Amino acid sequence: MEEKSKKDHRVLLNQGEENELEVFGYQTQNLRRAFCLTVSVLTCGVLLLVFYWRPQWSVWASCISCPLEEADTILLRTTDEFQRYMRKKVICLYLSALKFPISKNPEEPLVADCHSVINQAVLKPELKLRCIQVQKIRYVWDNVEKRFQKVGLLADSYSCYDIHHMFGLGLTNEEQEVRRLVCGPNAIEVEIQPIWKLLIKQVLNPFYVFQAFTLTLWLSQGYIPYSVAIIILSVLSIVLSVYDLRQQSVKLHNLVEGHNKVQVKIIVKDKGVQELESRLLVPGDVLILPGKFSLPCDAVLIDGSCVVNESMLTGESIPVTKTPLPHVEDTMPWKSRSAEDHRKHILFCGTEVIQVKPPGQGPVRAVVLQTGYNTAKGDLVRSILYPRPLNFKLYSDAFKFIVFLAGLGLVGFFYALGVYVYHGVSPGDTAAMALLLLTVTVPPVLPAALTTGIMYAQKRLMKKKIFCISPQRINMCGQINLVCFDKTGTLTEDGLDLWGTVPTADNCFQEVHSFTSGKALAWSPLCAAMASCHSLILLDGTIQGDPLDLKMFEGTAWIMEDCNVDYYDIRTSDANIIIKPGPKASWSPVEAITVLRQFPFSSSLQRMSVVAQLSGEGHFHVYMKGAPEMLAKFCRSETVPKNFPQELRNYTVQGFRVIALAHKALSVGKLSEVESLSREKVESELTFLGLLIMENRLKKETRPVLKELSEACIRTVMVTGDNLQTAITVAKNSEMIPPGSQVILVEASEPEEYAPASVTWQLVENQDNGPGINETYINMGSSSVPAGEKGSCCHFAMSGKSYQVLFQHFNSLLPKILVNGTIFARMSPGQKSSLVEEFQKLNYYVGMCGDGANDCGALKMAHAGISLSEQEASVASPFTSKTANIECVPQLIKEGRAALVSSFGVFKYLTMYGIIQFIGTALLYWQLQLFGNYQYIMQDIAITLMVCLTMSSTHAYPKLAPYRPAGQLLSPPLLLSVLLNTCFTCIVQICAFLYVKQQPWYCEVYRYSECFLDNLSNFSTNMSFGRNWTRNATLVPGSILSFEGTSLWPITTINCITVAFIFSKGKPFRKPIYTNYIFLLLLISALGITVFIFFSDFQDIYQGMELIPTITSWRVSILVATLIQFCVAFFVEDAILQNRELWLLIKKTFGFCSKSQYRKWQKKLAEDSTWPPTNRTDYSGDGKNGSYVNQGYESPEQIPKGKLKWGGQTTEQHFWTRL
Repeated sequence: MEEKSKKDHRVLLNQGEENELEVFGYQTQNLRRAFCLTVSVLTCGVLLLVFYWRPQWSVWASCISCPLEEADTILLRTTDEFQRYMRKKVICLYLSALKFPISKNPEEPLVADCHSVINQAVLKPELKLRCIQVQKIRYVWDNVEKRFQKVGLLADSYSCYDIHHMFGLGLTNEEQEVRRLVCGPNAIEVEIQPIWKLLIKQVLNPFYVFQAFTLTLWLSQGYIPYSVAIIILSVLSIVLSVYDLRQQSVKLHNLVEGHNKVQVKIIVKDKGVQELESRLLVPGDVLILPGKFSLPCDAVLIDGSCVVNESMLTGESIPVTKTPLPHVEDTMPWKSRSAEDHRKHILFCGTEVIQVKPPGQGPVRAVVLQTGYNTAKGDLVRSILYPRPLNFKLYSDAFKFIVFLAGLGLVGFFYALGVYVYHGVSPGDTAAMALLLLTVTVPPVLPAALTTGIMYAQKRLMKKKIFCISPQRINMCGQINLVCFDKTGTLTEDGLDLWGTVPTADNCFQEVHSFTSGKALAWSPLCAAMASCHSLILLDGTIQGDPLDLKMFEGTAWIMEDCNVDYYDIRTSDANIIIKPGPKASWSPVEAITVLRQFPFSSSLQRMSVVAQLSGEGHFHVYMKGAPEMLAKFCRSETVPKNFPQELRNYTVQGFRVIALAHKALSVGKLSEVESLSREKVESELTFLGLLIMENRLKKETRPVLKELSEACIRTVMVTGDNLQTAITVAKNSEMIPPGSQVILVEASEPEEYAPASVTWQLVENQDNGPGINETYINMGSSSVPAGEKGSCCHFAMSGKSYQVLFQHFNSLLPKILVNGTIFARMSPGQKSSLVEEFQKLNYYVGMCGDGANDCGALKMAHAGISLSEQEASVASPFTSKTANIECVPQLIKEGRAALVSSFGVFKYLTMYGIIQFIGTALLYWQLQLFGNYQYIMQDIAITLMVCLTMSSTHAYPKLAPYRPAGQLLSPPLLLSVLLNTCFTCIVQICAFLYVKQQPWYCEVYRYSECFLDNLSNFSTNMSFGRNWTRNATLVPGSILSFEGTSLWPITTINCITVAFIFSKGKPFRKPIYTNYIFLLLLISALGITVFIFFSDFQDIYQGMELIPTITSWRVSILVATLIQFCVAFFVEDAILQNRELWLLIKKTFGFCSKSQYRKWQKKLAEDSTWPPTNRTDYSGDGKNGSYVNQGYESPEQIPKGKLKWGGQTTEQHFWTRL
């Protein structure tokens, strides 16, 4: 019973998805709520502030747990390592509010679809349903399934038949109203956050609250100048943050607002066509596409076809042809029936319809699939509003460090209480002084200092035309040790040049036709395939489409024209253009070709095909193009030349892009039969026509950049949708695979009926075929990798299909392969994202650089995604480069390293600054004294504030070092640096404090003021100064004046200056300190002023600074002590703590190993004499048919994000939000 109660109390939301959440049910208790309110009033709102920071505490304090179906409050918790909480109120919707009567009979469904969650969510006879809104998505409580379910979309379980017959005629007005109430408006609304709300959010940041407490205390103690300076700086920081957030909010609002106010036409059941605003659309509505049109929702095409610009999704402004959902009578879910090609039927929200092709007399129609934030564009906007948490140790370590400093302050608090109570000081003064020491250790300038460093880095990146929407990731770039590159448009030029065709005849390849010869391509089925098998469209007299298709079509010298009814008698939904020989084309017996049907290209299918009719013929033809390996599978084996693999390899090893073409004559004779043909039937038993060879040149920047990254020990990986052999050749030409390295081809096969899944390892070798020709081929012999060339010199190459099989059946083998995997070809967008995530699980810090096309998921998944496209799709990428080459990658890493080192330097400095002041103040507290206000001002404003604002402005070092900076604050060198410097300052300050008491001229000033004044003239070389001081001095118990304070102040001040210098390390990650002119000038000026004040005998200066003149020899000894401390600290920091070779030796001596998974694997594999395997086949282990299936795997396109978790996640925010 208790177990059932727990189960009813908790369910999973979005199970198996990236945004998986645990949901807990609670019921508000009025007595508890009243108690919390009373405590909040008594604590002056402190409890409310704590509840604001920790919403789960608020729920636990004012509510009791209960089954979810009875809950009025929901607590949500993310299932990642960080486990963030959210509180949501359950909202009740009443259908009785609608203007028409609704049946209260439980047997009668509310909507026509009896399986809809709406029917299961509405309680009758109350006509009530319960829902919650989580990250812009609405979920309703399903009374049958007993869980919250998403609304605002049609279920994936519908078959093609269901969609056509259940929704094809439209919804009734009543059903539309019900769905509008339940699903909410079809709008992607990004609220422009009011300034006051943004201000409150910033001000209620825990660090700013602590800062406000500190400043209030300091102001009450009369420490006004520094407090005012910090207030001004904090206000500026908050205003800049609010301005930045407001600008982002406005920009995002403007980006989506246009799609919320589109006038659309829909078909209403039994009432015909109606026009309404797009906000009123609901899933199931039938949308009429009028022509050029911006889609306000996701919809599935059911009649006609259209051409869409999907640059918002893919980053490429290439028209995509969409085809209608087939009319088939089966119960298979429509997405499963279309398999990976289901996207060809979907019109995505935010994309532009640029051309429609009606089905005869009727309009082009589409059924609304998803609305609002459930759409593709809504998902993109949500990914910006709620960014995915990333693991970065700096921020979690910084939080721990601040907790330690606060703990140190707490020790000081109790120490001060003890001292002041012992001396019988009044409780008010005791509390004030104790709180003062509590606040000394945590510098209030810390957030501004760290933010300033990131701003400097962001500004430098902008000068290099690299723009950042997530500044906190800049520090993360300093840890990148692996970069994935897309190939086409990233490593190689975007455009392709035609090189030639290799036709076939009689099962043999014929002589190559070179396009550079100037001769027109002769008429043949190959020419017909090149002229017709593409997705090009004629828009306003201009041919538009994929650059590859465009180049191929231009090579035929044929032209496109608008279809003329008088000229041609074939009229179908796709026949709005005809293809004719152009003036420069070779003679052709065919006057025109009309494309009747198109099966669009898909990166997952790697092919496209068309059904066409040649003028003057009564039958139809199929033309197909695609990846040669894929297309050969659909051709009759007797038509494929026997030397096809060798011929293909001959071109791919030279880096050519190779496309294969095929053809067959269709046996059908009627147009209606063509419309009902399935893709499977069309794409079978074809005749192989030949190869189209295209050049894809490397960008001139590619090789030098890859060399620079390689020298910096940063791994580079190619992730492409192109041919595997072409990818290997490009990798070798670009020296991603260094000369002399071995390449091992990994081919994995799915399990068959009686055979388990297998993986074959084939060694790819180089062989000279004459002068200047270097052919790469797959050696099937008995060669193996030489013993001396194992390990790091081996590079694995595989296809997306093999990666999928390895992920599914060889999951334990996958990390071994990824440690040396360099080439991943024929990868789908989902597989690219999965690969990045697998690298992250091995503790790599992954950068991803792509042109936006099919890379969006991987760009968002990576620690640092760099888009080379400025299209809307790249808006979710953290970094965008306006220079369309990979030079931006090393520049970003350099700036990231410089920013990271600066952050560490600033953090170390502020830690030491707090500790230095803490020790000095604690020593003076011993005799109930304190540094003077102007003494603090000199340290706080003239030194620390200026140092923090300029320390991070040192530029990045122009050359990448072959190692990364430390990524953790809690690392031995950094902790030892702080600890040893604390010891040095502690020793010097305590010695000065005790030794000054031993001097013959020393006296306790406030106790023996007469003795002090009589002998004052002995302390100064300026006699009038002594007399004036005697006349003006007022010495009272507890005053600032003391020999101890006068001795400690120059020590602490000079110590602040020297640690700033010591922690401002330049090479190898930043330029030398002398290049930061302002910072160096400030340090020299501060040092000069401090020494001048200390050695001057000017009455006004000494009185103003509240110092006592001492004999010159004592001043010199103080200066010598600080100089010795600086020399020792500098030597220890530079020669020991920053000595990389020494630390490597210590690690080796004591056997310390890296905790990174990839390092552990590298070590294991280096010791394994059987690795890497070559020229052998391995089989999967136990399980059905001898194969092991990883249950975490679901599909090649959607590899689960939440199944395999990786630790140490933390939100991508300033670390102090974790307080």
